[in-house]
Amino acid sequence: MNRLLAAGLAPSLALLAAVRETGNITRAADLVGVPQPTVSRRIAAMGELFGAPLTKPDGRGVRLTRAGALLADAATRAMTTLDAGVRQAREEISPSTGLVVLGFLHLLGRSLVPGLLSGFRAEHPGVRFSLVQGSRQDILDRLARGELDLVLVAPVPTGDGVDAVEVGEQPLYLTVPEQHPLASRREVRVAELADEPFVLLEHGYGLRQIIDGLCRDAGFTPKIAFEGQESDTVRGLVAAGLGVSLLPRFEPGTPAGVVEIPIRPRTTRTLGLAWPSSGVPTPAVRAFRDHAIRHVYDAASSTRVRAAKPVPPGTTSA
Repeated sequence: MNRLLAAGLAPSLALLAAVRETGNITRAADLVGVPQPTVSRRIAAMGELFGAPLTKPDGRGVRLTRAGALLADAATRAMTTLDAGVRQAREEISPSTGLVVLGFLHLLGRSLVPGLLSGFRAEHPGVRFSLVQGSRQDILDRLARGELDLVLVAPVPTGDGVDAVEVGEQPLYLTVPEQHPLASRREVRVAELADEPFVLLEHGYGLRQIIDGLCRDAGFTPKIAFEGQESDTVRGLVAAGLGVSLLPRFEPGTPAGVVEIPIRPRTTRTLGLAWPSSGVPTPAVRAFRDHAIRHVYDAASSTRVRAAKPVPPGTTSA
């Protein structure tokens, strides 16, 4: 019975997902490219087939009922799977013009990502890329939902559902304003920063996890003056004299207004390339993944690069 009901609902589930996304029948019709009356009729027919209304009026728009929301959730998951299948089938026919959806941390967009893309496009000029930046947790969540093909993050992700390789290490530096009392030091112990105001990335960023752990090991909780979502913003606030931070070295060269100082204990963050354990990557995704693994490097001269190797299950990187 459930299979027969699902078969009857399936042709219109994409419409239901669009209604949930837009909250409006007209915008949903535009999204899926069908006339507005068609959407209204099909949604009503789905409700009749299901035996209960799937939408109800909500101001100038519509809102899904509880039953409608549950079906829309299933429709969204199904559409994600179907989209991946369509991509793979199309790219099996024409692999040289495929698409790679790559997620990465903001800090990696300055050198690592452009370097990898440049080398790959020289060999595969027809492959297209969709680039997505965000926090570590955000892009790992999107990877799990099937929205991203590959991600570059730090620390290297571990656990069920994801495979990863290490692609390099970046040492962290104390970043202070040029006129700061510590600016002339050759190195600084983390414990000396207990009374300093910090400018840090928000929670959810891998770098923030590392810094919180460093401060905890040094016996203090950092005094947060400002939190941001991009390293360039953090550096700008430091340059304005609003606090200090711990960041990978800026490349190329140190930006105006700040000084970068080695810290003790020496701390690095490990960069990783990750992808879903299940499923079969499209030819374009597989080619870029193999390229990144073969040509592991970081364009920043301060980064010590190691040969890529799988991360053993159950281990963590700091």
